[in-house]
Amino acid sequence: MAAVQKTGVLFVSSPDRFGADTFIHALIMRHLDRSRFDVHVACTAGTPAARTPAFNEFSAIPQLHVLAGNFGPSLTGRSKIEKAMLLLGGLPSLASLARLARYIRRQGIRVVHSTDRPRDAVSCVLLAKLSGAKSVIHVHVKYAGWIGRPVRWAMGRGDALVGVSQFVARSLVENGYPAHKTHAVLNAIDPTAWDYGLDPGPVRRALGIPADAPVVACAARLFRGKGQDDVIRAIALIRPELPSVRLLIIGEDDRQAMRTSFAAELKELARDLGVLDQIVFTGYRADMPALLAVCDVFALPSFEEPFGLVFLEALAMKRPVVALDNGGTPEVVQHGTSGLLSAPGDVAALAANLLRLIRDQALRARMGEFGRCQVETRFTPERMARDTERVYAGLLDS
Repeated sequence: MAAVQKTGVLFVSSPDRFGADTFIHALIMRHLDRSRFDVHVACTAGTPAARTPAFNEFSAIPQLHVLAGNFGPSLTGRSKIEKAMLLLGGLPSLASLARLARYIRRQGIRVVHSTDRPRDAVSCVLLAKLSGAKSVIHVHVKYAGWIGRPVRWAMGRGDALVGVSQFVARSLVENGYPAHKTHAVLNAIDPTAWDYGLDPGPVRRALGIPADAPVVACAARLFRGKGQDDVIRAIALIRPELPSVRLLIIGEDDRQAMRTSFAAELKELARDLGVLDQIVFTGYRADMPALLAVCDVFALPSFEEPFGLVFLEALAMKRPVVALDNGGTPEVVQHGTSGLLSAPGDVAALAANLLRLIRDQALRARMGEFGRCQVETRFTPERMARDTERVYAGLLDS
């Protein structure tokens, strides 16, 4: 019997850091069926003496061909003059693209897959056009006017667009991208990386939280759209009935989203509402499982969240979620079974949901069990990879 011809797939990944979108793509790379797919990634490698975090993460994935690529410097946040100067110096990145196009043809790669980052998306489409492969652009945010021309150009010429939720996919179609080439593949996490049995005691003590104090955790980059300010307002509303309640604000300022410090604004708001002593601002932390083990409820009223990986992380730790009934959130958090959702801007309803869950330990336990089950069955890397494989198959059969 003749061997099955494998389909070659090349991922394009320009970031040095290993962010949420890169994490999702790495999970897909790891879990694509190696009996059917030959998987490659071109990434920013750094130097032999100082490899980038992304290169190191990719290199740990079995049966993955890791290539060094030069995608040029990021233009995000640059002035027009800076962008022009950087583009004039772009010959090395053009030469790198030419080398990658030759590699794609030589290896018989048929699909090029990228994120919606400008350098990735543009490189993805150019490489596909140069090599005859199909291009897939993975969209991690709702389509909006702030998306730059390079990304809009790439999405208009890509062979397939993949939204991380039905919400994101709908936003693409509603803004003129063809429905027949737009797909939704829900994100995933590896549940084995989230140990819901962790002892919360050491972290509680380190943060100065009494053992019997109810804890709400809120984890995200700090900027206005994530809703940390509304969580603080909700804590102020429930404090008279639960004076021992504590709030963990986990994350650091996102200076690309806001020029000023949102952390400073949040602290001023908490001071004005008289709840500053109830709140622990942790800054950036790499030990999310340990922090989530401390909390009783996870809350993030993020407006039009595209998906919300952190919701999956909380569910994996058997913590119910309080969030908003909009964006991609309802595709992740089921109201009444894994969490409680309220309308945007309704702080009183947000506070009522927090109070209900904090007071009802049995309800928290039921929701925690259901949420963990959802992570283990609906939001697995294997399911995400199979859904992605179906997108590839539809492209190559057309």
